[in-house]
Amino acid sequence: MTTHPNGETPTDTSARGTGPAAEFVTFLVGDEAFAAPLSRVREIIRVPSLVQLPLAPPSIEGITNLRGVVLPVLNLRRVFGLAEAARDEATRVLVLDIGRPVGVVVDRVLAVQSVDPSRIDGKGRLGPHVDGDLVVEVIRPEGDGRGSAVTMVLDVEGIVARATAMPEEGARRANAQESRIAAAEASEGGRVSDDVRQFVSFVVEGQEYALPIADVQEIVHVPRSISAVPNAPPTLIGMVTLRERLLPLLSLRSLLGLPMRPVGPEDRVVVVSPASGGHSATFGILTDAVREVLRIGVGVIDPMPRMVGAGDGLTEIAAVCRLEGGRRLVSVLDPERVFRLPELKAAAPGCAEAVAARETEMETGMASRASADEEQVVVFKLGDEEFGVAIDNVQEIVRLPERLIRVPNAPDFIEGIMNLRGTIVPLVDQRRRFRLPPMERNERQRVVVFTLRGVRSGFIVDSVIEVRRIARSEILPAPETSDDQCRLIRRVASLPDRKRIIQILDIGELLDTNETDAARAAAA
Repeated sequence: MTTHPNGETPTDTSARGTGPAAEFVTFLVGDEAFAAPLSRVREIIRVPSLVQLPLAPPSIEGITNLRGVVLPVLNLRRVFGLAEAARDEATRVLVLDIGRPVGVVVDRVLAVQSVDPSRIDGKGRLGPHVDGDLVVEVIRPEGDGRGSAVTMVLDVEGIVARATAMPEEGARRANAQESRIAAAEASEGGRVSDDVRQFVSFVVEGQEYALPIADVQEIVHVPRSISAVPNAPPTLIGMVTLRERLLPLLSLRSLLGLPMRPVGPEDRVVVVSPASGGHSATFGILTDAVREVLRIGVGVIDPMPRMVGAGDGLTEIAAVCRLEGGRRLVSVLDPERVFRLPELKAAAPGCAEAVAARETEMETGMASRASADEEQVVVFKLGDEEFGVAIDNVQEIVRLPERLIRVPNAPDFIEGIMNLRGTIVPLVDQRRRFRLPPMERNERQRVVVFTLRGVRSGFIVDSVIEVRRIARSEILPAPETSDDQCRLIRRVASLPDRKRIIQILDIGELLDTNETDAARAAAA
């Protein structure tokens, strides 16, 4: 018998013998000893960082990224109805192979054991906390076995099937979602009307600025590595590499004559590629924080008079949006003017050309697969977990109003309604939908607005993190743990660079038909 105190993959051969012995990994859950066939055990690992999967059964502890594979992790204590126990150095996860990988949390791994078939019997005497349906056979102790308990061989498939049971109807509906949602989106007409403009807004030194959404490729965390450009002015922080793209990183603070400060945890880089103009240059702008996706009527967008200054003057602000009756002003930047500042060109004459040449080369080699190989998603947080929705489905992102209008006799899932530029929008608390504990209202919360079956609806989230392009190779099927979860979360993005898992929501399932009717009634 050979134990594995370090939690490594079982590789013992000395105890296996040469006869027709069966091999098992034995372990403890509570006071009971269990076994799983060694042939089903891929490896044994320490308990990894787990991402909670909303609407999953209680026995599902979460999911994790195990070398590019999304691994659902099962808590055997919950399966057996035992009390939760604190994790310690002995706690391990057995990664089992049942046609797909699944992990189970056990209290302690005992050994890899070779067992003579004569010691393997039917279910016999089971532990007091064990359901006989979850055990296929028992292993009698060696010798006369007096004073020793039996080791129960688990029905691995049965345990996983019970914990992740999903009705067949749920699977059928999941397979039919893409075509149905596409048809719904087409009928709803998701395009922005000609008299409305869309912007991404962000904050610098407490002032709000915006860029046309067509010019914004994505919003990302500040890269860890920034290469300095010799003799560059403060405007050009340096060069960064973002998924094989060489980007100049500009300081918006410096461009606007504001004091510099160290990079903070809320800082974001807005990756800009002007939709107009005669070049394909892409660059990043460092901001203090990203705020919202705005839909603004042209009637409140005023052109900005040319700001005359030294030399060629400062022309990077193209317009000002008057919101909330003029109490909130958002300055719209012109990315073409920002990028063509004479100061930047003089300090790094080859910068723009190098970036344009690099992107032209990439476009020439990968133009056919650029859009097919990536998805662009808006990433937001609920609790400690990250979720994503396709950016094409997001109409806008706005701050949560200070005061919500309550609707009498409305369903529990409707938090209230808000007036969004003359349109009454029902608000859904997504924490409540995911059975998460409530939280106090705060400045970081946002409302993500979708149109679902013709009803414009807002979903309250804890915060919006970024807009990100994700390679399709990093998007994997989500574990199927329940009917509700499978309908709503069918895919997850596994990002090895930051060891992140983003659960991608299917917005067509955020509200069912009856709930959509209730939201429509609340808005009316």
